[in-house]
Amino acid sequence: MEKKLVRSNNKIIAGVCAGLADYMGIDVTAARLGFTALTIFTGFSGIPFYVIAWIIMPEAEPEINA
Repeated sequence: MEKKLVRSNNKIIAGVCAGLADYMGIDVTAARLGFTALTIFTGFSGIPFYVIAWIIMPEAEPEINA
């Protein structure tokens, strides 16, 4: 099955970090902490990246529990 980069339904703001974590196969908390650290240490340049990713990444299909 082909992996697709999508915003996750496991979201705090928009699901961008959770979607990236799912795609890369890492823990969601580690992805969020890493993104926060990179944003702080790069002069908050991660904020425009997050907004652009929020706009570009499609939202994940809702899971149907049957």
